[in-house]
Amino acid sequence: MKKNKILFASSEVDPFAKTGGLADVAASLPKALKRLGQDVRVVMPKYKNIPQEYVDKMQYVGYIYVDISWRHQFCAILMLEHDGVTYYFLDNEHYFKRDGYYGYNDEAERFAFFCKGLIEMLPFIDFKPDIIHCNDWQTGVVSLLLNASYKHLDYYKDIRTMFTIHNLKYQGVFPKEVLGEVLGVSWEYFTHEGAEFFDKVNYLKSGIVYSDIITTVSKTYAQEIKTDFFGENLNNSLIKRSEDLYGILNGIDMELNDPATDNRIYSNFDKNNLEGKLVNKNMLQKSLGLQERIDIPVISIISRMVDQKGFDLIEYVMEEILGLDIQLIILGAGDQKYEQMFKHYKEKYPNKISVNLKYDSLLAQRIYAGSDMFLMPSLFEPCGLSQMFSMRYGTIPIVRETGGLKDTVTQYNEINKKGNGFTFSRYNAHDMLYAIKQAVLFYYHRSTWMSLMHNGMSIDFSWEKSAKEYNDLFKKALSK
Repeated sequence: MKKNKILFASSEVDPFAKTGGLADVAASLPKALKRLGQDVRVVMPKYKNIPQEYVDKMQYVGYIYVDISWRHQFCAILMLEHDGVTYYFLDNEHYFKRDGYYGYNDEAERFAFFCKGLIEMLPFIDFKPDIIHCNDWQTGVVSLLLNASYKHLDYYKDIRTMFTIHNLKYQGVFPKEVLGEVLGVSWEYFTHEGAEFFDKVNYLKSGIVYSDIITTVSKTYAQEIKTDFFGENLNNSLIKRSEDLYGILNGIDMELNDPATDNRIYSNFDKNNLEGKLVNKNMLQKSLGLQERIDIPVISIISRMVDQKGFDLIEYVMEEILGLDIQLIILGAGDQKYEQMFKHYKEKYPNKISVNLKYDSLLAQRIYAGSDMFLMPSLFEPCGLSQMFSMRYGTIPIVRETGGLKDTVTQYNEINKKGNGFTFSRYNAHDMLYAIKQAVLFYYHRSTWMSLMHNGMSIDFSWEKSAKEYNDLFKKALSK
């Protein structure tokens, strides 16, 4: 196999900076591609919040200047080898020496600087990629800039681009003046077929329109986003690019998340010996102050508390859910109305529900390992990783059939014993409640439940599988 040079561009990468699933993908996929023999390097901004232990190990490579509107901006390039992958960090204190990563009023300029900087640094670092793999709106204008400002230069003319949409909802939409004043791109690109979006500039749309290949994070989501309901006003642009749009499911780190060796959980177990699962359940109940009952199903939710994640459905039938003989564990934070709702039920049913309004990765791991069921009734879910983690740890998912949930969870079939969870298709609280009741019912058929756990724990959710699909698409991009 020909070794391709790939520059993976992301605004966040675990363990340097993380707000969500993008950071997990940006950490895992390059490693998996490297194991397949590709020459992959990763570039991201050098934020103030990157842990000092990594900053101390960075090597200074040099600097370039990046022109953003009238500003001639200094850009330092730092490099770090970590877990066998080379990372580049673009440093400009004006843009990145701030707390947090997003939410500032000059986002258009900050990420234009990042996109231009990663293009301009290539001759300087002596790494000419065959493909720049861009991720989400923060890197959306890389393809636009290459088309508008660099393709006429010999060095850049053969570089291809791939653009991955992790969540279509977040688009990076800015006033139209950004096109000329920040990106330095001519008005010929401000058309309905180009970067224009309701008389504004849309960074994500730029990635869709100008990249050679577009991917998103599950096959079902790739189809869904071409419809009005899921398309976030970009469905027509995506339909136009249908030929070049692909869905590839994200993976999880199967070694790190292995119940047989994971030292974050109370007791190790595997699909052939599930005794440790019961120890995890017992210790989880104990640590959260729930009744220590092995015979009661524990249903858990780990999520941001927002409408997208189906919390309006949960709120609607919360009394009925807690009316069942179950225990409910919640971990996450988000909209105040949902946080208040859970606090209210905690007071009303103190022995049935554990409410943890925070993000806690250790507790999350113990919840995956110690629960019986995992509830994920999302309105839309591009990929979703929680259902994969839960199945890996023998916890049965209850999900709505959308995006990556539909691609990974199949309804249990009593007749042929196939399936790995419980699903419902309409976005309806009572349909969700029916799926929960079904799961609770089957929980008491121990042989059925054992085979459900076994089915889920036997699935290969590794990045290797996904990386091979990306490899095939790199070939397609290079043949364009």
